[in-house]
Amino acid sequence: MNISYRHLRAFIEVAHSTTFAEAAAKLFLTQPALSSSIKKMEAELGGRLFKRNTRNVSLTPEGEALLPNALRLSRDWDNTFSDIQNLFAMAKGQLTIAAMPSFAESHLPSLLREFHHKAPNINLRVVDVVMEQVVQEIRNGRAEIGFTFEPEHKEGLEFESLFTDHFVVVASVEQAAKFNNMASWQQCLNFPLVMMNRGSAVRKWTEAELLLHGEPNIVAETGQLATLGKLIKSGLGISIMPSICQQQMEALGLMALPFSDASSGTLPCDKEPSDKAPSDQAPLCKRVGLLRNERRGLSVSAQTLWQLTTERYTSKKDVC
Repeated sequence: MNISYRHLRAFIEVAHSTTFAEAAAKLFLTQPALSSSIKKMEAELGGRLFKRNTRNVSLTPEGEALLPNALRLSRDWDNTFSDIQNLFAMAKGQLTIAAMPSFAESHLPSLLREFHHKAPNINLRVVDVVMEQVVQEIRNGRAEIGFTFEPEHKEGLEFESLFTDHFVVVASVEQAAKFNNMASWQQCLNFPLVMMNRGSAVRKWTEAELLLHGEPNIVAETGQLATLGKLIKSGLGISIMPSICQQQMEALGLMALPFSDASSGTLPCDKEPSDKAPSDQAPLCKRVGLLRNERRGLSVSAQTLWQLTTERYTSKKDVC
């Protein structure tokens, strides 16, 4: 069936008018052009929609049955394309992002505040999940942008580094005093350790580093940073975690101790990550950045957030 939106609008205007001449004037058409449009529509449908005489025009019973549906279709058409225009103009819509909790708590609030100033009508949905789930949300298309550590397997994904995070030792005040304000991997082995759950990337990275220096004594594990902090505060053990967790841990009254470079006595954050065997005091560094699905285009609002984020971090990238 070949009935266009133009035919539909012509039918509605004639139905709401007393003559073809009146409807043609509303549509800015000639009367012959309008009559031709209605005849084509009637031919497609297989019957007359209007009763005509020299004075007026009125709907046939079939035309009366069609009118409410024609009005609904016209509204749906207008609303659909109006909504798409609003999405392009960021006048309305929803943007779903996924962020690992450490980033969501420390860096994300100010980013989203700035984004909201640019796009106040975009509703933001934040999926606050661990790194592995951030990657999964992006792969499955449930979120457009992810904020996470760089995944080891990036097939089908695009990762843009924002900064490099160096891991720190988090301890209670009493435990921290035994480190003399500077940590080494060997010292960490002298304490019981509380860690993120086995299978998480942070657990894998920190445990692998510890094993280079000895056998760690892991006494507890959890999947939540808040719980991890409370276990440390209770004196159960120390932990090693990204420095972007530092603010959250210090709010619990805990201390974050940096690893120092054995050769220089300073944090080596002026060079790229190396595959060389680490010294006892070399920090563990991992890139943090933006993640998207290569196979899916970003919406205008997602493009805006991506650009805003990269511009903010370009001038202050911190690399190990």
